[in-house]
Amino acid sequence: MLDHERRHKIVRLLRARGAMSKQDLMQALEASRATITRDLAWLRDRADAPVEFDRDRGYVLREQEGTDREYLPGLWFSSGEIHGLLTLYRLAESLEPGLLGAHLAPLIEKLQKQLSREGIPADLMADRIRVLHLAHRPPNPVVFEVVSMAVLGRRQVKVCHHHRGRDERLVRELSPQRLVHYRDNWYLDAWCHLRDDLRTFALDALEEATLLDTPAKSLSSTKLDGHFASSYGIFAGRADRLARMRFAPNRARWVRKELWHPGQTQTEEPDGSIVMELPYLHPQELVMDLLRYGADVEVLGPPELRAEVAAALKAAAARY
Repeated sequence: MLDHERRHKIVRLLRARGAMSKQDLMQALEASRATITRDLAWLRDRADAPVEFDRDRGYVLREQEGTDREYLPGLWFSSGEIHGLLTLYRLAESLEPGLLGAHLAPLIEKLQKQLSREGIPADLMADRIRVLHLAHRPPNPVVFEVVSMAVLGRRQVKVCHHHRGRDERLVRELSPQRLVHYRDNWYLDAWCHLRDDLRTFALDALEEATLLDTPAKSLSSTKLDGHFASSYGIFAGRADRLARMRFAPNRARWVRKELWHPGQTQTEEPDGSIVMELPYLHPQELVMDLLRYGADVEVLGPPELRAEVAAALKAAAARY
């Protein structure tokens, strides 16, 4: 972590928590005692930050109430904040003329003005820091607007859904629950009144949408999370299988830092490889992700997942 990044975080931590011991700061910032001591002295002596040591509470920032002064020069963002700001910026652009784009426009304007006040051209961040979108399938903007209004207004919507796997179109009435932006594409979690069950629909597969006056069937966040969050990827349902994969040492250097699923576990092997376990229900998306790693991953179980990946690799090799 760079010095200026760490010092910004010290100020933010002290503002958020009121007081922190030196040991707490060391743990939060993963820094040594000497480094934290040097940073606190720098903030106090060089940046005129009101950092004081309280014998009973620890280090505090004795600012006047309501102050938001920055003690380090220039506009600074963490990597997460930059990604969030640019994602927000790009989403606002892609949503027009949808409902959310209009609501986000004032926020984007404020961001641009703040950048200008700091001497940074309004388009510099978007021009110099790139967020690449791969395999993006933009939805019909009219459909997006109707679905957005249905989600926020808690009303049912009638859609024409193109099932690409079977190449058939079906008219459904849905009670929208959530809009989901996943892997650069938009999805709708909804109660399907035709199937009398929860379903996930790719928004780009909805060819028509009509807002209905009928109130939408509402489901609790707990029920939605239990249905949509337990399985792997975008496929919903209660996960009932556990995938076990071994990644080779040369690939494990990257994979050990990746989050594939909130419920995953990783075990380090003596040779530097790792074994990852995660829950899943439908194998399609998991198989596609595993195929990207070729010979650097081996599916250990369950047998049906191992067989499906092996069959896909054999079919791919047969084309060459």
